[in-house]
Order: sequence, then structure tokens, then C-alpha cells
Amino acid sequence: MDHKLTTPTPVNEPVLTYAPGTSARAVLRQKLCDLATEQLDIPLIIGGQEIRTGKTARAVMPHKHGQTLAVWHKAGKEQVERAVKTALDARRDWSSWRWEDRAAVFLRAAERLSTSWRPVLNAATMLCQSKTAHQAEIDSACELIDFWRFNVHFAEKLYSEQPFSSAGVWNRMDYRPLEGFVYAVTPFNFTAIAGNLPAAPALMGNTVVWKPASSTVYTGYHIIRLLEEAGLPPGVINFVPGDAAAVSEVCLGHPDLAGIHFTGSTAVFQEMWKRVGENIASYRSYPRLVGETGGKDFIIAHPSAEPDALVTAIVRGAFEYQGQKCSAASRVYVPEPLWKGIKDRLLEQVAGLTMGDVSDFRNFMGAVIDQRAFEKISEYIEAAKRSKDARILVGGETDGSEGYFIRPTVIQAQTPDFLTMCEEIFGPVVTVHVYPEAKWSEMLDVVDRTSPYALTGSVFSNDRGAVIEATDRLRHAAGNFYINDKPTGAVVGQQPFGGARASGTNDKAGSVLNLVRWASPRSIKETFAPATDYRYPFMAEE
Repeated sequence: MDHKLTTPTPVNEPVLTYAPGTSARAVLRQKLCDLATEQLDIPLIIGGQEIRTGKTARAVMPHKHGQTLAVWHKAGKEQVERAVKTALDARRDWSSWRWEDRAAVFLRAAERLSTSWRPVLNAATMLCQSKTAHQAEIDSACELIDFWRFNVHFAEKLYSEQPFSSAGVWNRMDYRPLEGFVYAVTPFNFTAIAGNLPAAPALMGNTVVWKPASSTVYTGYHIIRLLEEAGLPPGVINFVPGDAAAVSEVCLGHPDLAGIHFTGSTAVFQEMWKRVGENIASYRSYPRLVGETGGKDFIIAHPSAEPDALVTAIVRGAFEYQGQKCSAASRVYVPEPLWKGIKDRLLEQVAGLTMGDVSDFRNFMGAVIDQRAFEKISEYIEAAKRSKDARILVGGETDGSEGYFIRPTVIQAQTPDFLTMCEEIFGPVVTVHVYPEAKWSEMLDVVDRTSPYALTGSVFSNDRGAVIEATDRLRHAAGNFYINDKPTGAVVGQQPFGGARASGTNDKAGSVLNLVRWASPRSIKETFAPATDYRYPFMAEE
């Protein structure tokens, strides 16, 4: 009989439609009303204890920034130091658990998120991040459930990887957690990332200090409460919102820093890497640096591209969740004859996109995340309006009076090196460059060298030779490459996500490659009949 332990085989969580008449739609609507009328007081969670510092900030709805969802407390140096100590103390017990017992916590969390917690976290994400019901569903429900379930499956595969043993010897691999604590820094745009970055190292036996994005402390708080309810022991993941510089000052300067799990801007990650380098001699071990950062994601169309598919990819890829995805389509290259055929229908569709309060399910888009993002994106739009090298074809209107609303905007750039073709905007702005049909191969080089990033990209073509050429020539231009599809929407277990160059370390969240980074393997050799004489046969007399 085979007594090998196996975990449940993961299957991607089905996406609910929230179509009119469905019970899920009614439940979600009610939860939106409940959360919108309940103002929370969010503490730090360190070692399972609530800590309120009195230094507070507001969590607001981006689409109704006058409405407060919560007041949250900021960690200072003392609280961060306490969180680090708590994580180190908790590590002794947590790392000694059988891995399948750790896995059971996250499988239980996934099951609860699939059922009773689904409307809670979806509604929280909609209100805090201004996501539509569909964008919340594929993020805060399905993707996070998939992360927790598939990571358990990948951990099982990793732990089962064992070396060959020759006669008289037993070799085995001990996949230890890292020696120290992991510092997880999560972004505003994906609740799933916020739930995965601290959880993946924790599954492997590490303990974590977690700093969520300041604009999404509200959803982060719901995640930590869900994990606690699922049985996560106190101190394994410590929830420490606060000013990034203050939290990082303590964590990056601590000798027991074992790793960083980061998603955010390239500039911030590079600064963290620099700080780690400056402190490298003071650490007990070399910290693992895992980061997914910026993107300037592309769509390049071959003359043979199917027009309707290209238009749909541009609209969805550029404007779903207001373009605030690391993978969002931001620059598009279209041959002139094809552009003449799709221009009017593209602009008509973009002009017709509905935008407003995400609690109104008729809206395709909500607001951008905060005032800072609103101002940055607006500056790029104004730069295009002033330039002789670009023109706005549709959109370009902004209104921050009630919510941080920016109309979906299409810019046409006369040159492929125009500002908005090169720099990350992170908003509902896409720039199109129309190229001569004969310059298809030349444009592949332009795509490759235009941006320092290499996160996602896609090619549209019905000519297989062109697909092969683009796939080869753009091999290093994107860590996630799509053929005849938009460059967004990676699914856990199907398209492991991450990019290289200035887009990060490409450690592929949602795969075994990421979990490897949170383990420190130890090779063990046990000899059953040890040698008892130092001399070898070749040393004997003739």
C-alpha cells in the first residue's frame, strides 16, 4: 500500500459572473452596503495582539474620497522592532511544524474565502480599490484562492524532490525555512498579491513582517483576519501598516533579515536592494530578494492580425481596473492599413466605456487609487495635449472633485519614442504608434529597446511565421508573452507571473520557482557502514 501523503489536487477557482438574478450578485450588493456604512478602527496585528498607536490615517473610497472606510493606526520604530522580535520568536515553533500542518492552515483559508469570506473580501476590494465586481472576483477571490491552494501543491512537489542514494548510503534534502524573518511589502492594486506575498514564505516555514500599501490597509486587514480565523498562529504574519521609510528602516537594518518579498515600483525596489547591499556585512545570511516591479507592457500587431480581437485586447488590456495593473497594455504598435480599419471602432468603444461608482454594476471602470496617482496620470495627459508629436484621440478628461476619475484615454504618438510610449503611467492611458506596414521586423527591435521593463507583452497575427519571428525577437522583452490575447490576466498554475530587466527578479509568483526562494536546502548524507580504515586499495603493495 502506498502511504505517500498527497495534498488535494488544486483546480482554478471558478469565476462567478454576478449576472442579474444570481444569488451571488444579491449577496455582494448587501455586503457592499454593510461595509460602506461601517467605519473600522484598524490596529496593527503583532503576535495576534491589536496595537493602536494613535498616529492614524484614513482609508477612503477612491470613487468617493469624502467617505471614510476606516481609520488605521501607523506603526512607529518601536512597533516594527516588536514585530521583528515577535516573528523571530514565532519562527521556532512554526518552522518545526510538519509542512502539511502549515499547508492545512492555508487550505482552510482558501476554503473559507471560496465560501463565507468571498463577498466580504470582494466588497472590501471594490470599496477600497475601486474595482468592479468582475475585477474584484478574479483578484480577491479567485486568484488569492488559487495562490493558497496551488502553493500547497507546489510545496508538495518541492519537498518530494530528493536526491539519488547509492548502495549503503541514504541521501536526503531538508528544505529548511530561511534563518531569520521575511519582510513582505505589498502593492495597492491586487488583493491577491497582498495575500500571497506574506503567505508564500509562511507556508515554507518562515515568519513574516508584512507592510501593506498605505492605500489598501483596509483590505489587508480583512486578509489577516481571515488567516487568523483559518488557524494561522500568532506571530507568523505580523500586520504592520505605516510609513514605508519608517518600517523599512528597521527591517532592512536588522541582522536577521532573511528575505524580502516585494511588489511595487522599480525605484523603491532598487533603493531597497541598495540598502541591503550597504548592510550586507551585517546580516547573518545573504537575504533573498524577490521583487516584481514596473512594466511598460506592449501589444504589437502584424498586418495579418484579426481586427476585432485586437480592438478588444486594447480596450480590456489597457482600461480594465483603470489601467492600474502591472501588466496593463500601455503601448500599442499597429500597421497603417490595419489602423485605418480599426481606428473608428476602437475610439467608439473607448468613448462608450462607463465609469463611476463600482457599486453600480453597470460601470466598466472606477476611479484611480488616490490623489497622487490622479495628479501623476493627469500630468502625462497634459504633456500629450501640449506636444506636437502626439494627439489625444479620445478621453483626456479628469475630475477629482468627488472621486479620482480619469476618462480612458487613447493617445496617438507620431514617433515610437514619445514620452507616453516609454514611461510607466499606471493609469487608463494607452498610446498607439502607427507604423508603415513594410517595417514590421524593424518595429520588433523598437519594441525590444523602447522600455527598460520586461514584464508582459503580446503579438497579434494570423501569420505563423510572424508569430515565430516575434516570439524569438522579443524573447527577453516580456516575462509573460501572449499570442493573440491581451497582455493581462495571468492565471495561477497556468501562466506563472513575473518579468525581468527593470520589471523584477522573475521568480514567478504562482509556481514552484517562487517557493524555492523561501527555502534553504540542507543536504544530509547518512552512511550505514562507515569506513574504518583511512587507506585506499591503490595504496597496497604489489
